[in-house]
Amino acid sequence: MARFKIPQPPSSTTKSIRFPNDMIAAVETAIQGTDCTFSAFVVAAVRAALEDLEEEA
Repeated sequence: MARFKIPQPPSSTTKSIRFPNDMIAAVETAIQGTDCTFSAFVVAAVRAALEDLEEEA
C-alpha cells in the first residue's frame, strides 16, 4: 500500500479574465449544489482542454 503524503497545493497566480454572461450562468448552474467553486471548475476545464490538445498533437 502506498504511504500517505500530505498534499501541497500548487502555486497559483490570480488572473482576471472576462467571461460571457451566459457562460458564467451555465457554469454556476453546473456547480450548484456541489462543493466546486467557479475557479476550480474553470481550472479543471482548461486542464481537460490542454490534455485534449496534447493528444491531438
